[in-house]
Amino acid sequence: MHGHHGHAHDHHEHAHQHPAPSDKRYTIAIALNLSFVAIEGAAGFFANSTALLSDATHNLSDVLGLALAGGAAWLAKQQAGEQRTYGFSKATVLAALANALVLVIACGGLLWEASSRLFAPEPTQPLLIMAVAAAGVAINGATAMLFLAGRKEDVNVRGAYLHMLADAGVSAAVIVAGALIYFTGMNWIDPAISVVVVLLILWGTWGLLKESLDLSLDAAPAHIDVAKVRDYLAAQPGVTAVHDLHVWAMGATKPALTAHLVRPEGGDDAFLAKVADGITHKFGISHVTLQIERALRDDCEHC
Repeated sequence: MHGHHGHAHDHHEHAHQHPAPSDKRYTIAIALNLSFVAIEGAAGFFANSTALLSDATHNLSDVLGLALAGGAAWLAKQQAGEQRTYGFSKATVLAALANALVLVIACGGLLWEASSRLFAPEPTQPLLIMAVAAAGVAINGATAMLFLAGRKEDVNVRGAYLHMLADAGVSAAVIVAGALIYFTGMNWIDPAISVVVVLLILWGTWGLLKESLDLSLDAAPAHIDVAKVRDYLAAQPGVTAVHDLHVWAMGATKPALTAHLVRPEGGDDAFLAKVADGITHKFGISHVTLQIERALRDDCEHC
């Protein structure tokens, strides 16, 4: 349900959306995968394997993503203060930006090390590589099963499910690499696999980096078409113009909108509530503030 609060003196309308309850599956997934990342990272150094280190980084990227989702849910429940009137939701955007930057730096180091080893391969321990990667397949597969239920209805659950399956696939590729090294003695396979894994991480991280940078600059979330939002508002009964339209994200999962609607006949709470509800349901914008004006101002610079 959405609460609507009309203010007659300035014709503002707000639509609030309650955050979803926390999901213990995320906590279990984070604990399992973070433990495995530590084990796989240590094994990577011990086995002298960049493939294991790259796979550990890949798993860490998804752990950070899961932690970000859980943190967003927790922060969304915190009360706003006198100074932080939006609360702490924006911290999730900053965390996503930090997450992306850390991954890019880590991938740069791994790519440099793997590239140098391609031209000067070093001996590894393929049996240890295979054993650790097999554990990765089991853990990632089990974690994916946690999100099997509800994946068709909830996009976040589906995302977690697909990420864990992808991690299991990468670990399976590392097993194949270990087997090839064991039977052929070609140590260049290890850095070659790690280069592929690092490129996969960078491909996924680029989108996160771009989106989190845009959100930190208060750009409209990528999934919201601002032109269509403007057209929707302009098509409302009696509205002759729309200006000062702003769409941004108060947090990683909480978009907001403010707009001035020129409507010569004015607007009551019922009109504001109907438009705000339409915006929420049609575009997924949970916090809507609308202001009605009877005539277009002469000093309007954004009309």
